[in-house]
Amino acid sequence: MKNALRWRSSIIGFLLATVLTASAQHYTLQTDPAKSTVKFTLDAALHTVNGTFQVRPGALQFDPASSQIQGEILVDAKSGQTGNGMRDRKMHKDVLESERYPEISFRPQRVEGAVRNSGQSSVSVHGMFRLHGVDREITVPAQVEMSGDHWTATIHFTVPYQKWGLKNPSTLFLRVSDSVQIEVLASGSVVQQNASNTPAQ
Repeated sequence: MKNALRWRSSIIGFLLATVLTASAQHYTLQTDPAKSTVKFTLDAALHTVNGTFQVRPGALQFDPASSQIQGEILVDAKSGQTGNGMRDRKMHKDVLESERYPEISFRPQRVEGAVRNSGQSSVSVHGMFRLHGVDREITVPAQVEMSGDHWTATIHFTVPYQKWGLKNPSTLFLRVSDSVQIEVLASGSVVQQNASNTPAQ
């Protein structure tokens, strides 16, 4: 009986220590541009326009205990392409004005929901989305997967670009939607650190 109680106490102690250790750590999530991309879909009268943007190197600082997250996912606006040169030139010149606004970014602030140390998690991420030089507060659903020293996240949301002040590229013969569907695929390496050793921000 005493041995059984000691065994149970040991198991409980181990579980508590694991929880406390996890809560005392935070993660640096480094973004790998080679494994990350932003896809967009724009509905049109005759067909659907699909395109991509390139993601730049960056890092996010995530504290699971407080659900706070800092850093940014930075996108090269000039890298946007749909596979049609004439359409892409119009997009960059008339809609994105990418020479004037060369970057698009998402700066997360907090995670709503629990992110598992290993495996997949469904959460919401609240933060600031910067497009065309303007910051807007958004909350987006995200599928996050942690696997050892690697992380991935998939984020979907809609940008009502015309409502946000960007030009609609519709013409007399081609009508396109006034909003665009965005899919962010971010991936990279994980650096786990003890919060007590983290320099103050």
